[in-house]
Amino acid sequence: MIITLRPIEPADNAALAVIIRSSLAEFGANKPGTVFYDNSTDHLFELFRQPGSTYFVAIKNGQILGGAGIFPTKGLPPGCCELVKMYLLKEARGKGLGGKLIAHALDTARQLGYKQVYLETMPELRKAVSVYEKFGFKYLDGPMGNSGHFGCDVWMLKDLEDS
Repeated sequence: MIITLRPIEPADNAALAVIIRSSLAEFGANKPGTVFYDNSTDHLFELFRQPGSTYFVAIKNGQILGGAGIFPTKGLPPGCCELVKMYLLKEARGKGLGGKLIAHALDTARQLGYKQVYLETMPELRKAVSVYEKFGFKYLDGPMGNSGHFGCDVWMLKDLEDS
């Protein structure tokens, strides 16, 4: 299975919005205060034009399987970015692609000069949480920054210098 990662393109917006929302609905995490209701979920290409951010998509045989990004979320300390909007099609999960996306995001964050990567998630997405743990993300007692995602109640942070 040859999967390629490439930067987001304008034509990717609709497919990625469907993947994100259907994934959240599948796990019962389509609730207020999550990206399910974010207007930006329909406009990821435009969102990730912001300096210090990047989003990449996973493609196999021309089909978008999912994606992930890093973003300089407001309120995060200097040198810290957020791992955001990491979602995969159901049929693309359980094959190591999530790990490939995380590794690529962490490498990209390092290349952009970030020292820490923060993320917010939910218990409903416990399989993803276990992958974050394997990558060395540590639990926090509360949120960092101002993502506006009050529906997320699992917060994690990774020091990039530890790996």
